[in-house]
Amino acid sequence: MVLEEGDRLSKEGSKSRESDTLAGLALGASGDLGYRWNLKDDRIDWFGNPKTALGTDSFDEILTGENFGERINPEDLARRLQVLNRHFATGKAYDCEYRIRRKDGAFCWVHDRGGALYDKSGAPDCMYGTLRVVTGRKQQESLLEHRANYDDLTGHLNKVRLREALQNALSYNERYKVSGGYLAIGIDKLSMINDGYGHETADAVIIGVGQRIERCLRVTDVIGRIGGDRFGCVLSHCDEQGLQITAEKILDSFRSSPIETPSGPVHITVSVGGTQIPGFIRTALDAMTGAESALSEAKAQGRNCFIAYQVTEEQRLRQRTNIALGEKVMKALDEGRIVLAYQPVVDAKSREIAYYETLIRMIDEEGKIVSAGQFIPIVEKLGMIRPLDLRALELAVSDLRHHNQVRLAVNVSSLTVTDPAWLRTLVSLIKGRPDIAKRLTIEITETAALEDFDVTSRFVSSVRDLGCKVALDDFGSGYTSFRHMKSLTVDVVKIDGAFVTDVATNRENQMFIRTLLGLADGFGLQTVAECIETGEEADILTGEGADYLQGWFFGKPEVEPEWRIGKKPKKTGTAGGRGTNVVSLHAKGKKS
Repeated sequence: MVLEEGDRLSKEGSKSRESDTLAGLALGASGDLGYRWNLKDDRIDWFGNPKTALGTDSFDEILTGENFGERINPEDLARRLQVLNRHFATGKAYDCEYRIRRKDGAFCWVHDRGGALYDKSGAPDCMYGTLRVVTGRKQQESLLEHRANYDDLTGHLNKVRLREALQNALSYNERYKVSGGYLAIGIDKLSMINDGYGHETADAVIIGVGQRIERCLRVTDVIGRIGGDRFGCVLSHCDEQGLQITAEKILDSFRSSPIETPSGPVHITVSVGGTQIPGFIRTALDAMTGAESALSEAKAQGRNCFIAYQVTEEQRLRQRTNIALGEKVMKALDEGRIVLAYQPVVDAKSREIAYYETLIRMIDEEGKIVSAGQFIPIVEKLGMIRPLDLRALELAVSDLRHHNQVRLAVNVSSLTVTDPAWLRTLVSLIKGRPDIAKRLTIEITETAALEDFDVTSRFVSSVRDLGCKVALDDFGSGYTSFRHMKSLTVDVVKIDGAFVTDVATNRENQMFIRTLLGLADGFGLQTVAECIETGEEADILTGEGADYLQGWFFGKPEVEPEWRIGKKPKKTGTAGGRGTNVVSLHAKGKKS
């Protein structure tokens, strides 16, 4: 019996060693490393070839957890320890990326995944896992992130990120009642330099101008490139006099000395336009537009000078009116007077309702319904649209929870597309509810998508990964390219209503719609034709191949559609399908 037991243990030991050898060979071939970390005595057994990750042929220097921890980049050590402790405490998957020091002193990125085994008392006993070198991927991610944030030529912020910095400065100045400024700086007659000396010299001028402007600014100021020959600067804690002084300092720096280029020194001048923030300005777009307007005036007055943007009395009055309306909307939001209206979208062939588009409405203090067209453009201009988009999402998801046969579409603004808080709210609302996600469509406008295509593409991917569909609204208004259509991966495109209007008599609209529908069909996308007002228009769009139809012919937006009050919705597309419980106040045929 003793011999048999000994033979059994010997065979098991032999199988274990053979298994370890096979695991080591497999990991070595893949370039990964495997480990078994005995937490009791802090000893690590390694499998695989350490050459790729560690730049050495031996594991002798990392045979304990303490030794290995000394190799981890100090900046990543706390995060790795946090993930490890969370795994031990909760059993949540251990998955972490960090940098480890190679034998030559350089750091490489590794992806560490594993899991712990526990003893009878529930304490972690040992840890099994794998390390994969991901330096190449991390470098590519870093490069993509840099390109998404910075101008390739100058290294300064790109236009999108500069606008974000400007919006943050506006919010800060408004909150703490301090003043700041924004400058738009244009290189005078850059096209002549490009024609006379070539692209290389023109690029050198652009780089030199950016560097010289940066030397004229304080460390708290921000510079970005906003166009081929233009830069923008966000100035912190800067009054009207400070704006003038900074602009003159920049102008003088170019008057005093040339820019060094491969073609030799080149004398250039710049023109500057500026605006105070916040003042009557509430959004970054307004500040940039005002400064650009002042820059154009500076160029018109002979260049090489500074012009401050001046707000007319009419503009001041309009801005006061807009701000007052914005405050009313925010009050309505706080008091629960922001609601949704629902407009049916029908299957083109069966004319049965497929889903409803949700449209924001405000109930004023007198109890009257106010359509979105009367306040949304102003709220967007004031930069207040994000909380409304959040409220619309919350209301729509609540409807989906209580009415499990209904499908809804929710519109989001261009600002919301770049707002991580909105995405986090979406995740929290539909987490663990795939039945809700599959009945929810998020609509973004084509013009918003093209405004920052990379950001929009990431937004679309995130929403679709959650199980929701994404629709591209107003398709045809922004002239999306084939490359954009291929990369954006939306599910539905909605033909801009401007091309549907008069489609029965307008031959150009017919041809354009046929082209748009063909383009969408080529990419395997479903299509919705908006603003259908007559049966003839519905029949034409159906014949051209539209999948869904939407418009007043099938039903106006209603705050209390039949399905919300316990009635089964009736078939639309007939005279009776227009509905009588109408609350929309917008102009006929327009979606709002």
